[in-house]
Parts: sequence; structure tokens; C-alpha cells
Amino acid sequence: MFIVKNVNIILRILILLCPCTVEFNSQNQKVVEEFNTVKQSNREDKLYPPNWEALDKRPLPVWYDSAKIGIFVVWGVYSVPSVYNEWFWYRWKGQKEPKYVEFMHKNYKPGFTYPDFASMLKAEFLDTDEWTKLFKSSGAEYVVFTTKHHEGFTMWPSNYSFNWNSMSVGPKRDIVGELVTSLRKQDLRVGLYHSLFEWFNPLFLQDKGNNFKTQKFVATKTMPELYELVNNYKPDLIWSDGCPGTSSYWNATEFLAWLYNYSPVKDEVVTNDRWGTDTMCKHGGFLTCTDRFNPGKLQKRKWENAMTIDKLSWGFRRNAKLEEFLTIEELIASIVETISCGGNILINVAPSYDGTIQPLFQERLTQMGSWLHVNFEAIYGSFPWKYQNDTFTPRVWYTEQQIKTTKAVYAITLDWPDKYLYLQSPIPVQDQTFVYLLGTEGQLQWTSSPQGGINITIPYIPYNKMPCQWAWVFRLLDLQNA
Repeated sequence: MFIVKNVNIILRILILLCPCTVEFNSQNQKVVEEFNTVKQSNREDKLYPPNWEALDKRPLPVWYDSAKIGIFVVWGVYSVPSVYNEWFWYRWKGQKEPKYVEFMHKNYKPGFTYPDFASMLKAEFLDTDEWTKLFKSSGAEYVVFTTKHHEGFTMWPSNYSFNWNSMSVGPKRDIVGELVTSLRKQDLRVGLYHSLFEWFNPLFLQDKGNNFKTQKFVATKTMPELYELVNNYKPDLIWSDGCPGTSSYWNATEFLAWLYNYSPVKDEVVTNDRWGTDTMCKHGGFLTCTDRFNPGKLQKRKWENAMTIDKLSWGFRRNAKLEEFLTIEELIASIVETISCGGNILINVAPSYDGTIQPLFQERLTQMGSWLHVNFEAIYGSFPWKYQNDTFTPRVWYTEQQIKTTKAVYAITLDWPDKYLYLQSPIPVQDQTFVYLLGTEGQLQWTSSPQGGINITIPYIPYNKMPCQWAWVFRLLDLQNA
């Protein structure tokens, strides 16, 4: 079981402690302090006016930073053709890319349209409880689901998407409602992805043709859907996306002011930065900046690395090759790098059209859960340390936890060290500093280095006794520079 409440993490760490008992340059300590101060803030009892200056001052709800790891589920009508990527409709009909046109010509009868795929989205094997068990076992603390992608098909019975929703055609089910219920039964936070625009909606195209000086699409489609999602499903997180046009066109600040001031989720809801062409990496609750954003250094604001196990697509692909998926070593490296630099990581899996999650995705999530089961205390509720990665030994990353009056620093090495692990960034104190390898018992021996830092002696551990298979975490207590 994975717990992100700070008090519970501290208790679990203390139980593990007996009384006897990186490749980027380090960041400025001031940045670390600013980041850690901002992320610990709670909601103040005040109203936020509808402007970015005020909305950006809203403290980020604490649960989000503590959670660290989420699962992104990208699923829609594009999962039926399931070739190339989730932008299939636009590449085929919008850009008329030859390989998409040729695929349709070879495999479907003349006159077949993209909406015809919707009736084939049967989801006959969909069991949201089974999905949720997998997500829970992976160690994730929140799940973001695509309620509507740029194709405009809503995965709930929206009053504003007539005959182009999951209750009217295809599954004939409220997919969002079923998944939200399953997630809450397992105490997972609920995130809802929603695309502001739709590729081929006539009202959007009309507004676009008017240089976004009219807002018919916003008034009759986008905003009603967002209010409907919030009031019906009460999400913990809204993940907005797809934003040609500025935030003024989308009425984003008005919606967010309502969300933060008056909505049923006003105290706990978290939002991202994709509310218009003027907002990405600038405004919002946390920053996503670009897809697969992983800057490798500490940022001044909370950020998220939304990334994919399939390197080439967010949606399911029948034509994917094994080498196009992340290995578990690559996935854990992304997790460690992201969290050491103060980010959350949102890991995408792509169900197939029948509602199943393919074995390779299941394997990666299960492996991730196995690793987190051993090394949870270095991840959940952690803070960036003053150094994000070691200044001498490559592929070593740091986090820290406050344990009563003591700070524990965690050195996470992506490569198993041979006999010794030299770390230049931590400064030990003789007879006061203690070192442990998570998942094993007893203290490790160490010596101070004349060049500064600590040299940890690595004991012989038989392969079948190793605490984990991929990345290894050393807990350092009572450092001079913790």
C-alpha cells in the first residue's frame, strides 16, 4: 500500500530506523527554499479574482506535490483504428498525410468516415475496477483520464455533445463515471483531461476563421462541458489541453475563478497550464510546458512531466514494436530524475478499443510498483535536496525527507556500485552520520573523502537477496549539509 500523507510516511520511516542505527550542476539553495515553501502552502480563506496575477498566487493543494506519481489514460475513438497515434483523424482528413490516406484506402470501404469508428468502440472487456487495481499496484497516487480528446468525442453522457458521446454510441456507458467510482473506492485521486478545442467542430472553425474574436464554441461547448464535468464528477485535478486561441478567448480566468472560489472542489482541486496560447509554462496551478517535459534541473514552480511508455504515441498502436517502448530501467530513470528536480510524473498507458490494457503496459506498471514498494520513502512526500544530482558520480539523484528534527537525504543510483559508492555532494559527520541501503537491514560502513564527500562501502549481496532490481536508494542521516 502506498501512502502519501507526510505523517504516515514519517511513521513508516521511523519504524525502519533502529536507534543504533547526480548529472546536472547543483541548484541555488534559494531556489530550493522557494520551491519547498510554495509547495507546502494551503488554501487561504479568500476569493480569487479572474486574472492571472491573482490566480497564480493560489497555493497549490498539498496533496498534489506529495503524490508524485500519476497514471495518464489516453483512450478514445482513435483507439479503434489504433495505428500511428491518437491524432489519426486530423492527420488523415486535416493534413491528408499519405500514410494515413493509404491505410484507410487499403483497409476500409469507400465512404467510410472517422465517426464510423465510434460504433466500433465497444469496450466489451472494460472493467474499471481491474484498471484501478493495476494503477493502485503500480504505486501511482492519482489517475488522469481523457474525458474528451481533440476529436470531440466525450467519454461521458454530455448534454453538449449530442450523439457523439460514449452513452449514445459505442460503449453505451458512462466511462468517466464508472472510472471515477472505481478510483475513489481505491483512494486514488481523480484527474480529468479535457481538450478545449475540437479539430472539426464547425463552431470552433467559425471562431477560428474570425481570428477568435467570436466565442460561439466556447459559450456553447467548451465551458458548459467543463462546468458539467466539475459538478457531476468533482475531480481532484483538471488537465486542460489543446488550446489554439488565447486564454481570453477561452474565458479561462473566469472559469478558474469559479473553480477556486465557488465550485464543489474549490479547496482541493489542482489545474495545469494549458488554458490558451499565452499560458503554457507561465500560468496555472502547475506547469507542463511541453509534452515529456523533463528539464533536469530544479524549477521555481511546481511542474509535471507528462510522458509515455510508448515512445511514439499517447494512444494505443497495433503497429507498435517492442523497441519503441520504454524499458523499466528507462522508466525508473525518468521517475527519479523528475522527482529529484521537484516535478511530478504522469505516466501514460493506452488501452485498446476493447477496454483491455495490453500486457506490456501491465508489466511496466507492475515493475514500477515493485520498485516503489521498497523505495517509497525516497519518493512520496519528498522534497528536492540542495543538490539534485551528484557532482562527481554520474546517474545519482537526490531527494530528502524531514523526520522530526532530522533530515534524511536519499541518494538514488541508477547503476549498482562496485565495492564503493563515492558521493561528492553529501558531507558526513564522523560518528554522527548513518547510511542505510533501503530494503536491507543494518548500517553501511563509510569513510570521509579527503576531497570532500562520502565513500560508502558496498557489502556483498547475493543476487537473490538484492532489495530491488533496477535503481538503489541509500538513506543518509545527520549529514553536515543536510
